Amino acid sequence: MANVRLGIIGLGAQGGAYAGFLADGKVKNMVLGAICDNDPAKKELAAEKYPEVPFYDNYIDMLESGKVDAIVTCVPHYLHPEMGIEALKRDIHALVEKPAGVYTKQVRELNEFAATKPELTFGIMFNQRTNPLYQKVKEIIDNGEIGQIRRTNWIITTWWRPQGYYDQSAWRATWGGEGGGVLVNQAPHQIDLLQWICGMPKKVYSNVKYGYQRNIAVEDEVTTILDYGNGATGVFITCTHDIMGTDRFEILGDKGKIVVDDSKKITVKRLKKSESEMSATMSWADVTKIFMGQGLSEIYTEEVIEFESVWGGQHIAVMENFAANIVEGTPLLAPGSDGINGVALANAIHLSSWLGKEVELPIDEELYFAELSKKVEEEKENPIK
Repeated sequence: MANVRLGIIGLGAQGGAYAGFLADGKVKNMVLGAICDNDPAKKELAAEKYPEVPFYDNYIDMLESGKVDAIVTCVPHYLHPEMGIEALKRDIHALVEKPAGVYTKQVRELNEFAATKPELTFGIMFNQRTNPLYQKVKEIIDNGEIGQIRRTNWIITTWWRPQGYYDQSAWRATWGGEGGGVLVNQAPHQIDLLQWICGMPKKVYSNVKYGYQRNIAVEDEVTTILDYGNGATGVFITCTHDIMGTDRFEILGDKGKIVVDDSKKITVKRLKKSESEMSATMSWADVTKIFMGQGLSEIYTEEVIEFESVWGGQHIAVMENFAANIVEGTPLLAPGSDGINGVALANAIHLSSWLGKEVELPIDEELYFAELSKKVEEEKENPIK
């Protein structure tokens, strides 16, 4: 096909942005095929902005209209797997928004169904995978430039959200509506990047606060210890109540260190000899020099790389890559099947806090679903909002 006709399900902030990109011709090999939303106000908005584009208030009707070749799911998280499956059933390519779902059991169903349709393109909107900065970090790690990873630390607290943000809709920041808080709404990209770049941990132990600084049922403060199973450890911290915010990602290897500041600057320090070798062979006189801050240039090199990010550019890049896979067979940067990894890690963080103990990955999916269902039922009986 010359152009992929994309159907947008959900004309909210994200869906509206995608519609704008397509209408402005910013996405190669892709056009706006149709829009779907069950809000009458969105129908009026679509008629005003995109009068030539078919509009549907039921996504199944859109899927069966013959007007779309692919869809993107800009809807609440619980619906992503269901809509992805329904699209693929009808031989329509599926691009699901992050997260792929709320719990791994439902995401696994999506992945397993997608595997029965290998001729179709199944992607996920992990736009940060197209970010040249994180591609560079992954390249450095994969090339072994800082050696074996010993420790990861990511503090990402640039998600400040006031109470009014949570109060703007009844489903937001609820177990029944969103399936969680900062882990499923704001931080899925970082959770995906962490495992994409550094690998999945084997165990997780977390301290999670629910409604800590906001009047909500779900998490707004997370501190997690990661155990990679080979001696390497990690810490992941995120929250939505730090108005000043910090974004700092450190990866320590036995041959160097990577520090990412504000998702804009990478500092790479490469040791000329591995730390183990220096520990075993360095004279005490040379060690004393290091303690005094001397001769550091003799033991490592330092490279600083800065990046600029254009708003929307990374989303467009995912859409273009998705379209290129359909049209030309270009490999996907973010295969839909990868979405389960970030969901699994978020589920493990939740489950550890609910059980008050360390949990192993892969987690017990049935146990997680049972515990989540309890949260949903408790919320129905005693709603906070």
